[in-house]
Amino acid sequence: MAETTERRGELATELPSKYLPAVEYRDLPEPRKLRNYMGASVILLATALGSGELILWPYITSQVGLALVWLSVIGISVQWFLNMEIERYTLATGETAVTGFSRMWLPWGIIMILGAILPNTFPGWAASAGAIVTYLLPFGEDAGPIIAAIFLFAIALSVTVSPVVYSFLEKVQMVLVAIMVVFIIVAIIIATDASAWAGLITEAPKGAANLPRYWQEIGGTALLGAIAFAGAGGASNLAQSNWLRDKGLGMGIRIPNIVSPITGEEVAAPSLGYVPPDTEENRRRWSTWWKIANQEQLITFWFIGGVFLVGLCVLVFSTAGVQENIGTDLAFIEDEARILGDRIAPWFAEFFLIAGFVMLFSTNVGIVDYVARITGDSLKVSFLKESEFWSESKIYATVVWIMAIGGSLLLLTGLQPIVLLVIASTGGYFVMAFYSTLLVLLNRQHLPEFARLKGWRMPVMIFCALFYVLPTLYVLYLMVTQGPSTFA
Repeated sequence: MAETTERRGELATELPSKYLPAVEYRDLPEPRKLRNYMGASVILLATALGSGELILWPYITSQVGLALVWLSVIGISVQWFLNMEIERYTLATGETAVTGFSRMWLPWGIIMILGAILPNTFPGWAASAGAIVTYLLPFGEDAGPIIAAIFLFAIALSVTVSPVVYSFLEKVQMVLVAIMVVFIIVAIIIATDASAWAGLITEAPKGAANLPRYWQEIGGTALLGAIAFAGAGGASNLAQSNWLRDKGLGMGIRIPNIVSPITGEEVAAPSLGYVPPDTEENRRRWSTWWKIANQEQLITFWFIGGVFLVGLCVLVFSTAGVQENIGTDLAFIEDEARILGDRIAPWFAEFFLIAGFVMLFSTNVGIVDYVARITGDSLKVSFLKESEFWSESKIYATVVWIMAIGGSLLLLTGLQPIVLLVIASTGGYFVMAFYSTLLVLLNRQHLPEFARLKGWRMPVMIFCALFYVLPTLYVLYLMVTQGPSTFA
């Protein structure tokens, strides 16, 4: 029965076909139980943990206490709605959201590629991971950039030789997230108390009232960057399309996976999708797919990510407290480890630093993967669609190694990890302003009626777009008036 309603050979009229080829109608596959798809957001979660969760928000907390943590909850909640609109398009068509944007105007794909590559050429996550290793082992601070470069090359090698990249990443990130879950549970139980958790509520009004002062103390770009990275942030959210279809949700099950050009079997064709015809069966399947996707994203990304985000802020406040003259390095992380070691046991300091390294390493893996995925998908469906040599997998591997080499060279500049992260997160705001707006247009106008963005989610998505557009305009103003000091 699953195939009886398909209109083989008939081209769909819902998707724009001026810049990319039209696609056929094809029925949605029959969904299975939620448990079969748990983990579709685990790579996005792991990508998020090492930036906003471990570094930027604890960094802010170490300066102003718990007064602004409520902003992080708003940030990750906005991203949940954003992610669901990215997933909506992929569930319904099997194409990535970036492909959908390219259908509306071909250069949008290039803009998204630049939005993924340019901010992440500043390897703040790798630099942070290297710094934490120097706290663990007697290498000295000068060894941090070298260690970070080794991490970048190790990541590039591992994803290049993996036969099916998504399966490898999902397994690795599942293990890394499990380690982090164990750490955060143990650390919260042992090192925090009820008064610190109560401070999340009691300090929030103070934070709102004193926001202009905190804005000056922390720096507008640093605070905006932390809000953008409360969750994943930047172009990484767009890669949820790629991970979703590799996991086999919705129409994504009909799209080939990215494989290693060395050890896997490649598919050179661009990853164009299909459109489900408006039938009773497809409406029923869509309703189930949409429910599954929302539940999986809510549990994996919003709830687990939110617990990590808030928990790590409470942990740094309970241990290191509020510090003065914190600078732009990761000294507050080292202080937090030392205090945990004094308060609990010497081994716990090492446990904390190892868990921090794992978070940053998982973030590096996710970032390298998503930038290469977005680039490979966008170039293959547009400018390289006729190439028999340049498959999506070959483009993916090429970008991975460019990032490893380019990031290693930028580490030689000596910029501090926090500065690198602020630059990357600010660039993330720019690309989020673009694609949050484009998602509203794409999902409102170019999907089957039963799958379109409508109802109460429409005003929510308009709010989400403004949430990124208005700060982007503010940062542009700062860049014009203050120049490079904007990121200091």
